[in-house]
Amino acid sequence: MRNTAAEYFAKKGYEVDKKYPFILADREDWEKNIILPPVAERIKKTKDMKEADGKPFPLSKYIHHGLSSQPMLFNLVGPLVVSNDLDPLRLALESVGAEWPEGDVEALFEVEDRDVFNEQTPQPTSIDLVVRPTHGVGGLFIEAKLMEKEFGGCSVFARGDCDGRNPALRPTLCYLHRNGRTYWHHMHEHGFLAGTLGTSAFCPLANYYQFYREVLFAIHKNGQFILLYDDRSPVFACEGPDGPQGLFPLLHSLLPDHLQDKVFQVTVQEVFKKVCESGANDDWTAEFAEKYAIPKS
Repeated sequence: MRNTAAEYFAKKGYEVDKKYPFILADREDWEKNIILPPVAERIKKTKDMKEADGKPFPLSKYIHHGLSSQPMLFNLVGPLVVSNDLDPLRLALESVGAEWPEGDVEALFEVEDRDVFNEQTPQPTSIDLVVRPTHGVGGLFIEAKLMEKEFGGCSVFARGDCDGRNPALRPTLCYLHRNGRTYWHHMHEHGFLAGTLGTSAFCPLANYYQFYREVLFAIHKNGQFILLYDDRSPVFACEGPDGPQGLFPLLHSLLPDHLQDKVFQVTVQEVFKKVCESGANDDWTAEFAEKYAIPKS
């Protein structure tokens, strides 16, 4: 994958990092990491508009990285958003059991709502892509992964300021709870702590903070959560000797029974296949296939 990204940038003649040729030389060159200029323009315009309104639009620290999941998502779904034709995405998500919103929909990148968890911080929980009804509630809340090796964990635990014990029965053990975050309130409200997550000695948010936070966010919005991942990576889902393995099957199995049918997984390859089958995106699919070493079907 690194070699493919490096070859792609070299073919384009882009200046790259001297040590890592699969990363552009300067983060400010991130638009070169986007295949279609209209997509880059849409992202930049959205970012400027949100920031002018006092709201963040978090471009990844590694937006200039050839294998960053954020620009990959922009490249895969951005053209569908710009052309206002989300049918390939709809077909891919429906094929794994997700329910597409009824009526007119809108697709938005990097969606946040500070009020959900009372996150009065510079960067609240942000969902990579949300497809929601233009008028109404619910929708599909999508987290994209490409080369990542994990769901993000709790930074308080990571820096050694928490011993990782489970605060399910005593939320005040959690530093974030004591500072007003409402994660544990939502965990209780939606039944997350009725089973193993509530009885384990270890905090479920310590290592899987991102997963549970984003699932809770989607459920709070009366929506569904979808993990979009590369099927070449065994990290999130793969077939093991005893059946499905990976972080998604594990964490999905620990969700309350009544919520498991609101959480899905779909591969980048499945979405790209539907995009190619549509026949309406031939202006960029060959380059996407080359950039990410995913053959056109």
